[in-house]
Amino acid sequence: MNAPIRPKDRDAVLQSLRAGVVPRAGQHLIQVGRGREIEALVADIDRVADGGSSFRFVIGEYGAGKTFFLNLIRAIGMERKLVVANADLNPDRRLHASGGQARSLYAELMRNLATRTKSEGGALSGVVEKFIATAKSEAKAQNLSTDQVIRSKLEQLTELVNGYDFADVIATYCRGVEEGNEQRKSDAVRWLRGEFATRTDARAALGVRTIVDDASIYDQLKLMARFVRLAGYAGLFVCLDEMVNLYKLSNSQARSSNYEQILRMLNDSLQGTAMGLGFVLGGTPEFLMDTRRGIYSYSALQSRLAQNAFATNELVDFSGPVLRLSSLTVEDFYLLLGKIRHVYAAGDPTRYLLPDPAIASFMEHCANRIGDSFFRTPRTTITSFINLLAILEQNPGTDWKSLIGELRVEADEGGKSDLAVDPEDELASFRL
Repeated sequence: MNAPIRPKDRDAVLQSLRAGVVPRAGQHLIQVGRGREIEALVADIDRVADGGSSFRFVIGEYGAGKTFFLNLIRAIGMERKLVVANADLNPDRRLHASGGQARSLYAELMRNLATRTKSEGGALSGVVEKFIATAKSEAKAQNLSTDQVIRSKLEQLTELVNGYDFADVIATYCRGVEEGNEQRKSDAVRWLRGEFATRTDARAALGVRTIVDDASIYDQLKLMARFVRLAGYAGLFVCLDEMVNLYKLSNSQARSSNYEQILRMLNDSLQGTAMGLGFVLGGTPEFLMDTRRGIYSYSALQSRLAQNAFATNELVDFSGPVLRLSSLTVEDFYLLLGKIRHVYAAGDPTRYLLPDPAIASFMEHCANRIGDSFFRTPRTTITSFINLLAILEQNPGTDWKSLIGELRVEADEGGKSDLAVDPEDELASFRL
């Protein structure tokens, strides 16, 4: 607990929290609770790394910490040598569409592709380069040409949908490396990212007949999962947040098509046919359980995702595809504020700006102002706490008691937007 915290990690955590967003790095510094939930997802990661597949919904109320939890799992996945891709769904990024929204989601995932050495995304070229380096090492050990080894390794991809073209694109990138042709490499990466809008352009640039389109993004993810394993990584782990945006679609056909895609992904995972590929999807209880618009409105998914009937009262089951996150407790929130204080002090208890009683007083003040939402949806409360620490740091000798008494804290009302439905015109069913 008293180990020094690097300024880079300290600033990443504090700046994110102060802005009201979830940190992308240093999550372990402020993690509280969730021990068994983390164990369940780590087991998923290990299964993917062993060549299996996984699929998990992470369900929690607004403010329960879903995004933080997903980012933590993302970081653990990279530490376990997985390639991790993440994206938030929105009206322009969906799992299924015919107007480019699904391809847009895939492109976002590829832009955010991350590894342990490139944790902020943009790792796609590095993955391909590592595949080439691995092939060269094997070629040298076996006294074969690099091209022979590359073609042999890529052969197993051809059994999958679009596998031939995927293999050709990788081979084109390899030739670009050998020839020093940056255009070849750039075109290959564009295809892998799903950035070609027409088959004509792809054929002119790469000689392939297919592109990543709305109908093929899941097949492309399965190809990518196989490929990253060939490159020496353990597998591909995909984190999708803000799934509530599917619930908010007003067009029933659009929702059903997206839920059908989820069913396909879930079935493949349960049957173990998506080698080295894992999914974790974050959403609200309404997104899952609403029988009119949510996942439960799709009967095939409802039957597969129904809660274990024996998991009642104090009994829990973390083995099913749905993992439910409870909101923070008062005790959890006290520990969280203590960890934030510790991060602010860069890991040095002698530099704490507030004593323990001050944390309790801060929580009591917040409870009096906005009720128990101060710890159930704590975004604005955490921001206020960091602002308090900032004032104390920059104004030595200031009495924390007087500051807390004057503190204004507002309830976080952001969750109300989760139930808002996006308007769509009467022709939407023909487009989607």
